[in-house]
Amino acid sequence: MKTALTFVAAITLTGCATTPAASGPQDAFFAALTAHCGKAYAGKLASSQEADADMRGKAMVMHVRSCTPDRIEIPFHIDGLGPDGSWDRSRTWIITRTATGLRLKHDHRHTDGSKDELTMYGGDTADAGTAARQTFPVDAESIALFTRTGRSVSNTNIWSVQTTPDGFTYGLSRDGRDFRVTFDYRQPVAPPPAPWGW
Repeated sequence: MKTALTFVAAITLTGCATTPAASGPQDAFFAALTAHCGKAYAGKLASSQEADADMRGKAMVMHVRSCTPDRIEIPFHIDGLGPDGSWDRSRTWIITRTATGLRLKHDHRHTDGSKDELTMYGGDTADAGTAARQTFPVDAESIALFTRTGRSVSNTNIWSVQTTPDGFTYGLSRDGRDFRVTFDYRQPVAPPPAPWGW
């Protein structure tokens, strides 16, 4: 009996020392992104609409810069679109856990670190999604921001984030709009400087 209790206790203590298994698609998705924390990857524009012509052919880097159990910050850097043709470091994707799922917000800054007029917009998941892909329909707060700033065309936005063993894809879609950038996990690069204002 004593031996059996010792065995059970050993198993219990071992379980406390390990990371809990993901209990649902969103937990698995969050864990998959967190596994890349601290790493940066090369990417490119994957869509072909004229609205994004200034990004075509530009070098891009995503950096899974900061991770906590409830928040992941992913700066998105684009070469050639910053001041004097330098790197644009204005964008950070922020994914957080909520009481009902996951939330995606977009932090946009100016070179001096001040917040852009159009910042912290995004949305919450409306379903469980999958371990590889989550979608974020625009939320009421963002609709109000878009309307107030004359960008009501964005009031039906749906953003998506996908992570697979091969790479990461960020997307934006609405009627008549398709924007996607992809990053290859097989092409790690040196982590870039901090995004503006961070």
